[in-house]
Amino acid sequence: MFIALLTYVRPLDEVDALIAAHVAFLDAHYASGLFVASGRKVPRTGGVILIAHAERGHVLEVIAQDPFKVAGVAEYELVEFVPSKMQPAFAALPFVAGT
Repeated sequence: MFIALLTYVRPLDEVDALIAAHVAFLDAHYASGLFVASGRKVPRTGGVILIAHAERGHVLEVIAQDPFKVAGVAEYELVEFVPSKMQPAFAALPFVAGT
């Protein structure tokens, strides 16, 4: 699994101008089963995306298509991890690997 940490590097008005395109990007990858959860950081300095088990190269290709990344309003940090402990209901989901 991966955690993608987005940090805004441009003013919020530039980020906000791309929200609709970013949400469409998120929706497409929720539909594919790749994205598990996402949301804004508090305070609003970026966002977080929880990404299902996948090959790192594939995840990097997907991230490169995010309108926030394409326009240069956000930078990504990608953290890969192997879940070793979790709630039983979460462990039963098909996107979890490494248990």
